[in-house]
Amino acid sequence: MDFHPQPTAGEPRPWAFPAPERGTLDNGLTVLRCDRPGQQVVAVEVLLDAPLDAEPEGLDGVATIMARALSEGTDRHSAEEFAAELERCGATLDSMADHPGVRVSLEVPASRLPKALGLLADALRAPAFDPGEVDRLVRNRLDEIPHEMANPARRAAKQLSAELFPAALRISRPRQGTQQTVSRIDAAAVRAFYEAHVRPATATAVVVGDLSGLDVDAVLAGTLGAWTGDKAAQRPVPAATADDTGRVVIVDRPGAVQTQLLIGRVGPDRHDSVWAAQVLGIYCLGGTLTSRLDRVLREEKGYTYGVRAFGQVQRSAPDGSGASLLAISGSVDTPNTGPALDDLWKVLRRLASEGLTDAERDVAVQNLVGVAPLKYETAASVAATLADQVEQFLPDDYQARLYARLAGTGTVEATAAAVGAFPVDRLVTVLVGDAAAIREPVEALGIGEVTVVAG
Repeated sequence: MDFHPQPTAGEPRPWAFPAPERGTLDNGLTVLRCDRPGQQVVAVEVLLDAPLDAEPEGLDGVATIMARALSEGTDRHSAEEFAAELERCGATLDSMADHPGVRVSLEVPASRLPKALGLLADALRAPAFDPGEVDRLVRNRLDEIPHEMANPARRAAKQLSAELFPAALRISRPRQGTQQTVSRIDAAAVRAFYEAHVRPATATAVVVGDLSGLDVDAVLAGTLGAWTGDKAAQRPVPAATADDTGRVVIVDRPGAVQTQLLIGRVGPDRHDSVWAAQVLGIYCLGGTLTSRLDRVLREEKGYTYGVRAFGQVQRSAPDGSGASLLAISGSVDTPNTGPALDDLWKVLRRLASEGLTDAERDVAVQNLVGVAPLKYETAASVAATLADQVEQFLPDDYQARLYARLAGTGTVEATAAAVGAFPVDRLVTVLVGDAAAIREPVEALGIGEVTVVAG
């Protein structure tokens, strides 16, 4: 029997995060394009300089309603017609509001890109903001809020933001608004927010995919280039102050069989020189199933299905004065809340006293850097990262340089960054659980003053 010859491995090729080309349309819109041969589904991200701190007082959530309403009809199409036109293109259009601003995301086959960009341009240029559609979106958002409050992880996140940041800062309050503020939103408020903050001169479009055979300049000029607006300057980013005095807040859920843990503090944004080492150190601490926290709390003790540590940028600024959330999250059964926190603090103290091992550092580098080519196989993943860089005022080659810095970070540097991220006496601990069952054992740990709030 004859067999086909066994395939042989090819020569490995060096990989780097894709570098975009940057340009500006006549209307002031900044464009980043990245040709990715073979990526027949093109991803487009449009960033609008409409941050949450620009929302009028008492109207938290208006940016979210505006973002959702962008796909609910234009001056040319009703909401139903707009959805049908997108479907004919094989396109998906999503939008969301976050602290840096509003982001609109489009994915479409490359052959349908001109048509889909035309629809996107219409949504940005002349959204209908029909009062009936806006009212429906407001009702939908009001229906979502009780479900979010019932979710222990979401409730913990809400409480931690309120604890860390002053009430006067928008970043301290729920991103998508509260029952009280959302109920005040109507079509007039949405249109006023749109007219005040949405314009091409302060927006950026990221286009990633197989652009061969397309006259990209002509397509952009005929679609997004037709969007007009004034030349208003970008808004300054307010300074983010925080209080990470060590303390414990229990959000009371009588009868809860589990306790949701969220332990955190505020750190620097990605402009800080410590960021790469911090990413590596936090990954060693709690970035995967084999990290320290899981080895102790899940494998050895059986307290939890998993505990994770992470760093997440909340709001960035060109001068590096933004803020990130450095946090540890997970859930444990109610009787083991005290012992689990005790062991978690022991892990942090041991990290400070003994440091990471070279083996931990090597595994983390392999996982973070070695899998990067797989992480960025799709156009959407590349476009999202480029958009993140724009939102955070980072240079276009930031991600490429970050991987080089991760690979060059030593064990001692990663240890120092992880210890600095989670000092045992500067952590705000939020526990969503049965206060009657967990308060006493938590107080006995001495990790901070304990207060109880209603769930």
